[in-house]
Amino acid sequence: MRGANSRNRAPGSGGEARLRSWIAAGLIGLGAVGAMPAQADLVGHGGFVKGVAVAPDGSRVLTASFDYSVMYWTLPDGASLGRFVGHEGGVNAVAFLPDGRRAVSGADDGAVILWSLPDGGVQRRMSGHLGKIAAVAVSPDGRYAASAGWDRTVRIWDLATGETRHALDNGQSNINAVAFSPDGGRLLTGGHDSTIRLWRVSDGTRLLAMSGHDFAVNSIAFTPDGRRAVSGSVDETLRLWDLESGAELDRWYGHAGSVIGVAVSANGKLAASGGIDGTVRIWHLPTGKLVHALTGHGGPVWSLAFTPDARLLLSAGADNVVRLWDVEYGTPLGGEETAYDGADGLAAGDSRGARLFRKCRACHATTADGANKAGPTLYGIFGRTSGSVEGYPYSEALAGGRLVWTEEAVDMLFAEGPDSFTPGSKMPLQRMPDPQDRAELITYLKRITAIDGQE
Repeated sequence: MRGANSRNRAPGSGGEARLRSWIAAGLIGLGAVGAMPAQADLVGHGGFVKGVAVAPDGSRVLTASFDYSVMYWTLPDGASLGRFVGHEGGVNAVAFLPDGRRAVSGADDGAVILWSLPDGGVQRRMSGHLGKIAAVAVSPDGRYAASAGWDRTVRIWDLATGETRHALDNGQSNINAVAFSPDGGRLLTGGHDSTIRLWRVSDGTRLLAMSGHDFAVNSIAFTPDGRRAVSGSVDETLRLWDLESGAELDRWYGHAGSVIGVAVSANGKLAASGGIDGTVRIWHLPTGKLVHALTGHGGPVWSLAFTPDARLLLSAGADNVVRLWDVEYGTPLGGEETAYDGADGLAAGDSRGARLFRKCRACHATTADGANKAGPTLYGIFGRTSGSVEGYPYSEALAGGRLVWTEEAVDMLFAEGPDSFTPGSKMPLQRMPDPQDRAELITYLKRITAIDGQE
């Protein structure tokens, strides 16, 4: 088993030299990347970016976010074409159909949405899961979608009718990952029980179960020939599998923590992995060698996608950003490798209240021009009734204006926790037991959310 006991480390400039030599030898046909114009990252989501997908022709990108939205972009210029809102929870995954004119997404609300592009119309909403959807995939012929659920099932959907073709029972394990084979005849799944399962799509029969990871499988991808698969796990490894025998062919180490996302290039020469350590790693599949170790995200990397020509790699992060990487040189397009500081940009001298608010910024804007994110804007929050921000999909618990957000109400919210003070709301479970901390937070909130001209 090649590389099972070795830890591959970042190659630095040596990795670039090796990749260039592989290109020169014809191992990787990346083309003249230097002729492409430098681009900025994709910035626009108001929360973690959990999923990224590239259109079959490589000209457009879809991203899925914790802010309840799917965003549509062009490549290589990175222009935003629109924001699509239809889910009632954070969106975890997105995938194009082969025609490039439609896409599917899956979210915390347990729904799969079939979108019409480029207008973002909801063509079909498919329900059946009893828990969040962690991943989605589309068959190569565009007839079916598959969704990986935290209700311990995988559903295969007929996209023409919206009906469930098969509901595959994963036993006692939630499912994190799903992928169709290149011929569309098989389906791979990976879940919390650390097992990878191979299914036949036509009748839902389980063909193979592969064990080897020590902990949960977070992501999985077929190689283009359909004979092998690459998986990433909480056990910090990336592994290569033979899908005929179920044998583990190789394993690679490099991430300091869970491997969350994986992708395989269309030419089958490269694999990419993203980790909870905030790094992206590019591997040469035929040899198992690490080509590049890329830094730049300010938090975990949730999802990855190569462009069809393998010139670019896109990585979606918990810093609300999708970064574009030049695969040949291992550098970010349009700039140096500098980490984002999330959305707050706070300096060491900022107040205690500002620092306490850092976690809230992922979900809430505070200024007059700030849009709704995963939560409604907090601009003008004090004295406002609950459920009154236009365009935000409130839960029943906060709809209807039954609560006025006073200093006392905000204090009680964090003293008791949202699960107690506003049961049934979408707010994450969090408490702030220290009265002084709550006072500092409220003072800061009053200052930054005040309506212009008021105190």
